Amino acid sequence: MKSVNPYTNKLNKEYTNHQKNEINNILNEVDLAFHDWKKTPFETRKQLMHQLGNQLELQKEELADLIVSEMGKIKKEAIGEIQKCAWVCKYYADNAEQFLQNEIIQTENFESYVSFQPLGTVLTVMPWNFPFWQVFRFLAPALMAGNTGVLKHASNVPGCAMVIEKLVKKAGFPKNVFRTLLISGSEVKQVIENPLVKAVTLTGSTPAGKSVASVAGSVLKKSVLELGGSDPYLILEDADIKEAAKLCVSSRLLNAGQSCIGAKRFIVMEKVYEAFKDEFVRLMESSKYGNPNDEEIAIGPLARIDLRDELHQQVMSSVGKGAKVLCGAYIPDGESAFYPPTVLENVQPGMAAYHEELFGPVASLFKVKSVEEGIKIANDTVFGLGAGVFTKDKEKGRHLAEKGLDAGCVFVNDFVKSDPRLPFGGVKESGYGRELSLWGIREFVNIKTVVIK
Repeated sequence: MKSVNPYTNKLNKEYTNHQKNEINNILNEVDLAFHDWKKTPFETRKQLMHQLGNQLELQKEELADLIVSEMGKIKKEAIGEIQKCAWVCKYYADNAEQFLQNEIIQTENFESYVSFQPLGTVLTVMPWNFPFWQVFRFLAPALMAGNTGVLKHASNVPGCAMVIEKLVKKAGFPKNVFRTLLISGSEVKQVIENPLVKAVTLTGSTPAGKSVASVAGSVLKKSVLELGGSDPYLILEDADIKEAAKLCVSSRLLNAGQSCIGAKRFIVMEKVYEAFKDEFVRLMESSKYGNPNDEEIAIGPLARIDLRDELHQQVMSSVGKGAKVLCGAYIPDGESAFYPPTVLENVQPGMAAYHEELFGPVASLFKVKSVEEGIKIANDTVFGLGAGVFTKDKEKGRHLAEKGLDAGCVFVNDFVKSDPRLPFGGVKESGYGRELSLWGIREFVNIKTVVIK
């Protein structure tokens, strides 16, 4: 397993994959740890989780450097990612006990209530684009609920995977409460099927989600999936055009466009289309790419050369079918996995840019004559993760967000972002189940009914 710097295209380090006997030993050790961990009082769990959050904050610079070197995120965004991980640790440390309190249900019986009990060892299969945040938004609620965890991380961020395991140990958690498996994607099936694993969660592509769901279903194990997205943003006639363009560009370029909840399709009312397009393209063109450690840089390289090339192929395929390039759409010279901020218009059904997720700094513009037409295009996708609406009429925005757009989360006058206090997840081929908030911690518990006559 190799860690390659996408900016220099040079090898960081090679890691040895765990063999079958090592995998089984780790699963046995984590299962044994569960039987003690589930009995640990909430106050002890709380103290340990706070210590983990503090450890993240203390090491944020070096952890950010690791993110930069393994997947190319710009340094300031990498620091923000680590700080967000510390936030989710402290959020669940302070709220888990309340979220999992017994709920009394009044019946004719002497007593009846719902109790929330941990399931056991949960496998988490995570992607490279937010190599710490994606893991910690699972880790914090899962461990606070009394579960133990096993991580199968993306193969290009093994350094991040191993450091997360070390951080948990350093914070004082009991040995084997959270472990990393250095395995290939083809080995995930045998881990899910292992009787010691009680559930699985995956953040990643829709094909990967379907594969994991199929295996989990075949052995009747709970799964939660957070998959791809092609988030639409509606720009209404009364929107603040400059503010909308600024926020839309920020969302599209965050993490070099490699975000499942990044704004990807911009559906603009005809009367303000030209004004929005001019401002949007100006901001995209002026956003610099380069060394991710440079403070002046807006985006770094994509995570891998092959991912950059795949993105360019999607763009060129769309252009070949009639999409118009407003900026970008070329592969820069050099060894780095750079792709410039790119804007397409005249995107039509049948094009990759219309139907597929473009996982990089590429935006598609659509001009529509009515809100109804805009909603139709917005919802004409297999995905349903996030969406946005820009309008000065908050009630109209509320109505479109709640009743009009098919997505797991919709933001009005801002771009979609995850927050430990709010549930996060999608519909359609963007997955099922929820992470974060009360709903997230209750995904991997036994919701147990207790009746005393």
